[in-house]
Amino acid sequence: MFSNIKYLISVHNLSQLPKVKLPEFVVCGRSNVGKSSFLNTVTGKKNLALVGQTPGKTRAINFFEIENKFYLVDLPGFGYAKVQKTEREQWGKNIVQYFELSESIAGVFHLIDSRHEPTPLDVKMKEMINFFNVSYFPVLTKVDKLKRSERNRSKNDLKNILGEEAAGNAVFFSSLTGEGKQEIKKIILGKL
Repeated sequence: MFSNIKYLISVHNLSQLPKVKLPEFVVCGRSNVGKSSFLNTVTGKKNLALVGQTPGKTRAINFFEIENKFYLVDLPGFGYAKVQKTEREQWGKNIVQYFELSESIAGVFHLIDSRHEPTPLDVKMKEMINFFNVSYFPVLTKVDKLKRSERNRSKNDLKNILGEEAAGNAVFFSSLTGEGKQEIKKIILGKL
């Protein structure tokens, strides 16, 4: 369990990136994939990230400082979001620039809803992460809603769309049951 956890800053402009450099673990995924629930479960802090009823609530790059040792970085969700197209495009530019500017990204947790196939936007996200040569960990969320047989299908979808390596690194995750939480923590601690 992490004990020293704090929200640090919401970055709307990349000049606001934290001055103190710590390893950064990025959390990304489509809107409504469960990023806030993921952050709350992994940290054990129930209201660290606000869970929105409407997808697309995260509009900035949010930094959470954990144990004064690393940051969890919550990116705006991509895909569905009831915002102006220009604002969505700005988020996209900010995300690419963040990857270009940060020299501290230790790994990316790419959240994908286990009940659905990865989308073209998920493919684009993985391509960008590969381009920046960052450690990549797909996280299949909401697995509590799957039957055993559906888990295999979910993993096969991942393999067919995002590749064998992605499927091999995938973590089944449920914020409801806590499944996958220890695995995520092990990945983080192994990278520090």
